[in-house]
Amino acid sequence: MTSASITASAPLAAKIPTIREFHGDSFTDDYEWLREKTSKQVLDHLNAENAYTDAVTSDQEELRQEIFKEIKARTVETDLSVPTRRRGWWYYTRSVEGKPYTIQCRVKAEDSPDTRADWTPPVIDPVEALPGEQVLLDGNQLAEGQSFFALGGMAINEPSNLLAYCIDTQGDERFTLYIKDLETGQLLPDVIEGVFYGLAFSPDSSTVYYLVVDDTWRPHQVRAHVLGSDPASDTVVFQEDDPGMWLGFDLSADLQQLLISSGNSEYAETSVLDLNDKDGQVRLLVPRELRLLHGVDLLPGDDRRALITHDHQAPNNMLSLVELAQLGADTDPASWRTVLGHESTVKIEGTALTATHLVVSVRRDTCERVQLIPLESLGTESQLPVLEPAFDEELFTAAATFADLEAPLIRIGYTSDFTPARVYDLWLDDKELVLRKQTPVNDYDSADYLSTREWATAADGTKIPLTVMRRADLDTSVPNPVLIYGYGSYEASMDPGFGIPRLSVLDRGVVFVIAHVRGGGELGRNWYLQGKKLSKRNTFTDFIDATVHLIDAGWADPARIAALGGSAGGLLMGAIANLAPQLYTSIIAQVPFVDPLTSILDPELPLSALEWEEWGNPIEDKEVYEYMKAYSPYENVAAVDYPRIAAVTSLNDTRVLYVEPAKWVAKLREVGTGSEPILLKTEMEGGHGGASGRYEAWKNRAWDYAFALDALGKNPATAK
Repeated sequence: MTSASITASAPLAAKIPTIREFHGDSFTDDYEWLREKTSKQVLDHLNAENAYTDAVTSDQEELRQEIFKEIKARTVETDLSVPTRRRGWWYYTRSVEGKPYTIQCRVKAEDSPDTRADWTPPVIDPVEALPGEQVLLDGNQLAEGQSFFALGGMAINEPSNLLAYCIDTQGDERFTLYIKDLETGQLLPDVIEGVFYGLAFSPDSSTVYYLVVDDTWRPHQVRAHVLGSDPASDTVVFQEDDPGMWLGFDLSADLQQLLISSGNSEYAETSVLDLNDKDGQVRLLVPRELRLLHGVDLLPGDDRRALITHDHQAPNNMLSLVELAQLGADTDPASWRTVLGHESTVKIEGTALTATHLVVSVRRDTCERVQLIPLESLGTESQLPVLEPAFDEELFTAAATFADLEAPLIRIGYTSDFTPARVYDLWLDDKELVLRKQTPVNDYDSADYLSTREWATAADGTKIPLTVMRRADLDTSVPNPVLIYGYGSYEASMDPGFGIPRLSVLDRGVVFVIAHVRGGGELGRNWYLQGKKLSKRNTFTDFIDATVHLIDAGWADPARIAALGGSAGGLLMGAIANLAPQLYTSIIAQVPFVDPLTSILDPELPLSALEWEEWGNPIEDKEVYEYMKAYSPYENVAAVDYPRIAAVTSLNDTRVLYVEPAKWVAKLREVGTGSEPILLKTEMEGGHGGASGRYEAWKNRAWDYAFALDALGKNPATAK
């Protein structure tokens, strides 16, 4: 970025004071008027910001194009997924060169006396259709004429002749539900507006279950739609009235029960509905009054027992077996039978069932892994030992992606920082692990790159894990430019995973670092608890301490460090900009949650009430209010020299409203004393994930990386 590229004048947002008063504190907000999304003045301002951003970053355009071309060239665009067998069909997804969306397909499976042959996926040509191949949904056709398109979910009934699916053409994650007759290819007249993620058919295919959201975009009702009826008459199966609880559902492993869950980040409730009982009522299994975080799996058929993953006196969770008759309002977790006990170094993440095995997802040494336990003698003294498939890398992610009662195998997805996604099938009889596919990547050799684990030390002595990625031939005897990424909220773990776009950064001599700061889930429940509510500042100081470690250890050139984070990680970016602006050459904040106090103080805003369990409730608690106000990026903008900053957002984002970065940028420009540009880039037709389609996603990633690389001296157009 040269001085010639910033001759354009930054848009000047009008100052229209709004007074906010809570707990005896008065805050004057000059830019709250930007919340009026449909206002011509607001839209004109956002468009002016986009024009300014385009002007300021015009000398990055060639670099952006180069990165986009590299991503595209490395991607095998015409490809397909490994087919998965369900109820007599093989299902798979095609991608086609030049088309932005995937195509959902299936072919009929065969049955023979050879079970292994029947469950070995067919070899499918990425280009040519198989005989009898049926296209279920072509995202490219559905997206025609739309400026945005996203598929929100799919469900197929047990006879496999009906497909329910949802699409969003606005980016606001409010979907329209359609039902397709797969024998005729025609849509049924049933069309339901305003549904959320999550679909399921009843066993007799007469009914579709779906979720709807309230005015704050919180899923709060499970509804049942009888095919052929008026959607206005759909039955409310369950309603969650607590504004701090998120509603969801799933089918039991045998597809006969609807498991309904309400929860937040601290506790949950689970109920069940027997889908075969037309007069059945929702039955409570695990009440919210127990304040347990938990998940429930029902053993199939006549086995009247449940498997429960829960945190009763077990912060990292334990796994218990309990008779269904023992569940209900008065159930006592202390009486449940232990299957897997609590471990301080292992977090139990969840379970799935096959006819013969329990599949357990666990996290150990920061990495997600898969374990198997035979159902035979489960929960008794003769319970058989746990089996864990072994892999040959230290840092990896292994997750069960398919487990089914009728399947003689489970499917495992595997990846690492420099191993493209693999698909394994694990046969349950002899535990043979078979590699079905590794995602092909053009012009790539994993030996050219290295990923290692470093540990930074926080001010309180806590060890912070870092993932350090670089080219193998990079000269590490001297400091190098660094791009450091962080998130640190909601117990979300930044797991090892391959990414083609990141290669374009590494190939330019930049070290890419992920700081696994507190507030995430990499080191178990306590790691999360140390970075939420009144301990939230640990997330920010961990990231700063990680940055200082990279400098002290000789990894990072202190004059060339860029930081990147999105959503709650965007809050992290805003916080470090205030706490340590001198450490960073540039900061990229994607859909950033930078005005958290204003948002959470208004329970009418999307998802605000749900956030109380993550950040605290500043409406009722003065201490929480004062704590949040002390770190809120927007409210702590100071007269300091900020680095160059790009705030990237979407107009239709319902999770973090565009107004937060818009206000933040206006205040940074008003108060900050530095000379570096502060930019706002708004996708005018996108949602929380930006614009839709893989090509637009690649362009967005190229934009972010070009902005960082320019600041790091890696843009040929501006490098001295």
